[in-house]
Amino acid sequence: MINTPIIDFHAHGGSWGRMSVTDDLQIYLSLMNQSGIDKTCINCIFMGNARFGNDFINTKFVKSYPDRFIGVAFVTPHYPEECIEELDRCFDELNFKYLKIYPDYCYTSNEDVGYQPIFEWSDYREIPIMSHGIYPTDPVGTNMFKRFENLTKNYPKIKWIIAHGAGQEPDENIVKITKELPNIWIETCGPSTLFGIKYLVDQGLSDRILFGSDMPVMDCRQQIGRIITTDIPKEDKKKILGLNAMKLLNINPI
Repeated sequence: MINTPIIDFHAHGGSWGRMSVTDDLQIYLSLMNQSGIDKTCINCIFMGNARFGNDFINTKFVKSYPDRFIGVAFVTPHYPEECIEELDRCFDELNFKYLKIYPDYCYTSNEDVGYQPIFEWSDYREIPIMSHGIYPTDPVGTNMFKRFENLTKNYPKIKWIIAHGAGQEPDENIVKITKELPNIWIETCGPSTLFGIKYLVDQGLSDRILFGSDMPVMDCRQQIGRIITTDIPKEDKKKILGLNAMKLLNINPI
């Protein structure tokens, strides 16, 4: 194992019978220990009631092991009259570190008017947001570059993290987005590909890549192995595994 802080930027809490997803805390901790993961950023997107899901994350994971779990907020655009109050609570009281949105579950695109107050609040507070790049429920013809071009222009203080952006085969579109647009980071979880991460590092993007596992939907042992065994410089591996996340979230050295 590389001697460096390791932060899993992408994990979920909450049971999900559709994919046999578990929320067994001891399983999380065991897999984190086996993989050398110091801290896991965890959210709950499985509940229609965002407050309930955020409380679940805070109570079951963050409060139980505050040295191992970092809370990640979730809100839905369907209840705009409630989302700002919940965002205030998540970041001012629960001390969560960034926001995860999931337009696919809400059947609303990133451009939906319901997200406007969420993005305005996040821009004012300079809160990072993680989101998929493209969703199956997006309107036909949605262009990912155009989407993030508009988001970075309209909300310039938000740091945008594209979930799974570094988790696929070599992708020129991801390179174009990350190189040409400000405040874009890309996260690694995805299929077991041979060249995707190396391709992005070779394009000079090692400062913008964040290790994420999508645990428990995916296995963090397999996901971290894709980075550790990739033929890239050790210093780039350290950035991806944790140093970039520490800088992005302003986390003190582990």
